[in-house]
Amino acid sequence: MKAYLLTNAALYAVFAVWCTIGANRTATSLGYVTRNSGGQGEYLVIYGGLQFGLAAFFWWSTRNAQHLYAGLMLALALYVPIVAYRLATILKYWPVPSLTLGVAALEVALLAWGVLVLNQQGAT
Repeated sequence: MKAYLLTNAALYAVFAVWCTIGANRTATSLGYVTRNSGGQGEYLVIYGGLQFGLAAFFWWSTRNAQHLYAGLMLALALYVPIVAYRLATILKYWPVPSLTLGVAALEVALLAWGVLVLNQQGAT
């Protein structure tokens, strides 16, 4: 479980930095074509700030064995609706950018890994 949570922490931190430093490039690659100053700020808040916050929580949850389960539950609470929405929107708005498909594959993999970790915890 700790490896799963540290992977989530690292991925969210990397994506936060990537989206903050290369906001215009990543936003365009994800399909955000027109952004006014409010949209640019919102993109940075969500793709930078929120992702840093999630990275910090996942990292924090690995610092104490009592918090591991909370980290796993947060991951699943995020990935179940994200994957459902992602798959529905890919189908609805097909074709989508390749970065969107890559992010979707990563989200599905993280959800599957999280479910596997949860099932392993139930078996112990």
